[in-house]
Amino acid sequence: MAHRTPRSGYQDLTRRLNLYSQGAPPSELLYQILALLFSTEEAELVAKLPIRPFNVRQAARNWQCPEAEARTLLETLADRALLVDFPGNEDMEYVLPPPMAGFFEFALMRTRNDLDQKLLSELYEQYVTVEEDFIKDLFCIGHTQLGRVFVQEESLGEEHALHVLDYEKATEVIETATDIGVGLCYCRHKRQHQGLACDAEMDICMTFNTTASSLIRHDYIRRIDAVECKELLHKAWEQNLAQFGENVQQGVNFICNCCPCCCEAMLAAQRFGYLHPVHTSNFIAQVTDSCSGCGRCLPTCPVKLISLEAEQSDGSGRKRAVIDQEFCLGCGVCTRNCPRDGLVMQPREKRVITPVNSTHKAVLMAIERGKFQNLLFDNQVLWSHRALAAVLGVILNLPPVKRTLISEQLGSRYLRRLCENYADRH
Repeated sequence: MAHRTPRSGYQDLTRRLNLYSQGAPPSELLYQILALLFSTEEAELVAKLPIRPFNVRQAARNWQCPEAEARTLLETLADRALLVDFPGNEDMEYVLPPPMAGFFEFALMRTRNDLDQKLLSELYEQYVTVEEDFIKDLFCIGHTQLGRVFVQEESLGEEHALHVLDYEKATEVIETATDIGVGLCYCRHKRQHQGLACDAEMDICMTFNTTASSLIRHDYIRRIDAVECKELLHKAWEQNLAQFGENVQQGVNFICNCCPCCCEAMLAAQRFGYLHPVHTSNFIAQVTDSCSGCGRCLPTCPVKLISLEAEQSDGSGRKRAVIDQEFCLGCGVCTRNCPRDGLVMQPREKRVITPVNSTHKAVLMAIERGKFQNLLFDNQVLWSHRALAAVLGVILNLPPVKRTLISEQLGSRYLRRLCENYADRH
């Protein structure tokens, strides 16, 4: 057998991460990040875990070890927020979250002494923000993206507030969540270690439901109630922070309150807006005749889409705000800063389609990224699953027309079943 180096474990883990639709392109920087978060032995073992949720018995079988030993390691990894755990039908179940939104962020959602967070922040900055491979892979492939913008409810007039759907409201996410927690903003905490953070609120990253329950249990975030969470939402409004949350209608697991200078989703929209890396809200900002051209709205737009233009082609005459409507996220932040009602939020002509739940989103993303076979046959330790995955991989690499037909058949047959199974378990 060939000699295995410490790096081999991180290469195996990288391959495992990239079986999921939200992966991480391999690079030396990624191996350095993983080496800070996982030991070599942990990386080798985590690389053998299924994509879908699993219990101790399944982990022990994959690792070929006693269940008691498997349980100890799983609890250790959950204690470090590298796995998310939750009560299953018979026992605790576990899932390896994607790097983002997932264990990359969790490592900076509280201050820690067991981890060099400054070094980790520097590696994140280079891998996630400076280089383009990861951010493009995360935000710019396929039609279905991991996150969407919530319209600031305070920006809507009474007429439109009556017609906004429940799942479009951050307040509805808060009111219906089974668990709510708040932690440090990963993006601003990362920038703080580099002396680059803005003055926006740090302790404002909201987590809900299953993920919140796990992170609260392991002291990574602080449990709060709906009243305090709504107060933080209002504070985000006062600080011109845009709401960016999980792109699902039911069971939203996170809402970030984003600034234009630190937030990676907003920076991705600024750099790659033509690829539509973030799903918009169902509203869009429009300039009215009341606009005086004061320019107060320009610096508040989280994706820098507002400019001032003069009425006359020679630059003379009254100036007015102009919004690039093709790329407007529909967050509503700009309206708060207009003293004359020169900016208003209006419904989009065509509604944005939001996946029903996290399973629906995962399946859509996997199909679009050519990774549905990994989601369907996710236990890569078993040879039969690997063989089936290879066959389906060939199907998904057929010409687009044939691949679309097959994907539609697979979706109609399995998507409903997967969604029902996951709904029962979560």
